[in-house]
Amino acid sequence: MILKNKLGINNPLELAREEEKITKIKAKQLFEEGILDSFEIGTFKGLSEIHKYLFEEVYEFAGKIRTENISKSNFRFASAMYLEEALKKVDQMPQTNFDEIIEKYIEMNIAHPFREGNGRSTRIWLDMILKKEMRKVIDWSKVNKEDYLLAMERSPIKNTEIKILLKEALTDKINDREVYMKGIDASYNYEGYSTYKIEELK
Repeated sequence: MILKNKLGINNPLELAREEEKITKIKAKQLFEEGILDSFEIGTFKGLSEIHKYLFEEVYEFAGKIRTENISKSNFRFASAMYLEEALKKVDQMPQTNFDEIIEKYIEMNIAHPFREGNGRSTRIWLDMILKKEMRKVIDWSKVNKEDYLLAMERSPIKNTEIKILLKEALTDKINDREVYMKGIDASYNYEGYSTYKIEELK
């Protein structure tokens, strides 16, 4: 099945390539033009603003809560019926230290509020919280992608793995564009892959 898109693309591989190219350009703008600084930190509102900015040229649903039930790798995300309530609870979760921040990140991943593009948007959202509360971000180049995906799948039951994995990748390079852009890499997604390098997006 291919998602209905503003680009009029009917081939899933072509859509994936164009979506990735567009969202990486938009992510770069978010960082370089200081747009992220205007978004709320640690709330669904802030996350929806990130998602809308990244995907508004591709999908009508950019920034909007999904109305469908979705699952990946045999994992079922939060039911659409209870999604708004789940997001309110995530908003209320504390974020004063590393453990609390990652637990909040895990719950937002379980919610998976958008039809597509949750991973990329939520990794930016996570880095914004870490930057504000700890003056740190994740250096995603130090996170093994397979280990990350497995740890995220298991995180609702046991969150130790993902906490260790991400803690080891913390860096104080909070204003480094290369570090930031690694989190936008679509290959960290369950079905994604990366085609475009940063220097190709000028």
